[in-house]
Amino acid sequence: MDDSARLLVADEEGRILEWPGLALAGQSGDRWGAVPDEELVPVPEGTKVFFLPGTQAVGWDPDRGRPRVLRRYRAVAAMLQAGYTRTRLPAVAYPRGKAPEHGCHRYLPLWAYAAVGWKDGRMVAAAFRVDPMTHSETRHYDDRQIAPRVEDRLRSQGRNRLLRHLGRCALEYHCFAAKNLFMERWEAPLPTAPSCNARCVGCISLQPADCCPASQERIRFVPSVQELVEVAVPHLERVDRGIVSFGQGCEGEPLTVAPRLEEAVRAFRDRTDRGTVHLNTNGSRPEALRALARAGLDSVRISLNSAVAETYHAYYRPRRFRFGQVREAVGTAVDADLYTALNLLVFPGVSDLPEEVEALEGLIEETGLHMVHLRNLSLDPRLYLDHLPPRLRRRDDGIGLLGLARRLKQRFPRLELGYFNRPRECFDRPLVDQLPWAREALAAATAPTAPTPGR
Repeated sequence: MDDSARLLVADEEGRILEWPGLALAGQSGDRWGAVPDEELVPVPEGTKVFFLPGTQAVGWDPDRGRPRVLRRYRAVAAMLQAGYTRTRLPAVAYPRGKAPEHGCHRYLPLWAYAAVGWKDGRMVAAAFRVDPMTHSETRHYDDRQIAPRVEDRLRSQGRNRLLRHLGRCALEYHCFAAKNLFMERWEAPLPTAPSCNARCVGCISLQPADCCPASQERIRFVPSVQELVEVAVPHLERVDRGIVSFGQGCEGEPLTVAPRLEEAVRAFRDRTDRGTVHLNTNGSRPEALRALARAGLDSVRISLNSAVAETYHAYYRPRRFRFGQVREAVGTAVDADLYTALNLLVFPGVSDLPEEVEALEGLIEETGLHMVHLRNLSLDPRLYLDHLPPRLRRRDDGIGLLGLARRLKQRFPRLELGYFNRPRECFDRPLVDQLPWAREALAAATAPTAPTPGR
């Protein structure tokens, strides 16, 4: 066997083992295949590695050029640290072709599952770094430092319901954004909306009882303007390049309470012109975005899994809006001088298909948006594939997610790619250009074209 990454499997006692003779296999959509070396990175600190209960591990037999199912061993997966985009899912099979239920739930927890193997004495994952910012590294999140700061602030401002909610997010749900608030750095959250106008497959704050456990409870109240001011303004005033952002994992859709947001943004800007006021949203109400821009909003990130309406509706299952309004919202935000990003929830074997890539490029070209976040879609792959149009399954004509990133950078050299929201001080300079693959893509885009023979 060559020096390809080896397959990792878990035995019946949960021990993770290297399997001799089989290379790491990954899954793209519904299809298994070998994982190229260029898609492998050392597993970064903070990554969770675990086995998938009820599965059968699948490796790649390099001698026969085909996958092999190990029926007595379970598949191993990784959930990568933020800032990395996975390129392959773990390759898995199921006994008798049917996946088991996990307790009272039908699907695995809402994590982003990536293929993981063993090479040169260390674990490697099918992924690439998409953002040079280090804000998610575990060295920044020592609860021995964070917990006392949470307790101190709650002692002095404990009557603020929003602050109490964020204290729980920081210490119980280990939300990095909530921890940042109490550490007075980077981006701090401002959850506001207890309801949503979409029924996303795999919503991390509200799920049907038999689906999969939600990652955290959704906020149950709309904070007052005063509560929002007490949290946001000190952060904006004290933190270098600080960001406060509406639209968090512990809430619904913030545009459902747009008048409260508009009033709050005006109140922030009446008190300080420092920092960045940001909104994460599904973009369902373009007119509300326009009003928020007038109130003083600086930037917006609009979430979607696809720029193709059929694929979008299959996942978001919107209520009282359609994809056309989301598309309009992107253009509205750019026209209103908001720094505009897409929160593109990517999935190997779907997001990189030709029609999906073409539609995404069309949206970028049409609107002139500024940034695309290549964020891993966090849910059981079966759950996503079960809801997608049949035409997207069992395809092998994708260009790969690393190929997608390179293609976007080549076609749109000024486009920022990444994983984290940007402070307004960085709006005009793409940080992703620091990464080797992005520099290579830019170099390829600007390389002189060879003359055509005979001309």
